[in-house]
Amino acid sequence: MATISNDQDLRKALDTLSAVQQRVLGCKFAENVKHLIKDERLHRAIATGLQEALTPGELEDAYRAAKGYAVTTYTECGKDTDWLAQADHFVAAAAAAALTPDTLIADKQNRAWKSAVNARMAVNCAIMDDDATPETDEARRQHEIASDFLG
Repeated sequence: MATISNDQDLRKALDTLSAVQQRVLGCKFAENVKHLIKDERLHRAIATGLQEALTPGELEDAYRAAKGYAVTTYTECGKDTDWLAQADHFVAAAAAAALTPDTLIADKQNRAWKSAVNARMAVNCAIMDDDATPETDEARRQHEIASDFLG
């Protein structure tokens, strides 16, 4: 079993993954923070992305749902610092990153890493909203998720 204990190890491991593996792992990162989502379509998009075998149409539909929601919630982020709305946005961005079709991926871009970073932002926003929110180490949790995935 691969043991990932820091972000350097995580990035190295992510760079060895196929596009499908990046998508699935990225959706696992988004799934880990799905309790911050307000929209059911985003739950469905993440669930779709967790499936290994998808048709191009299924992937495109899931990506469009996540990306559309991320774009819609982005406009809300700057208003009155609604931290939970921002957390919701970053979960959508994490899902959209994981679901990005090959044709839209830039060289050296890694779906899973981009998803991980956005999921961490979602958690940080939730913590900003409520001092009583238990502080979690999302990075450490992602290291565990990736270790399990690669195991």
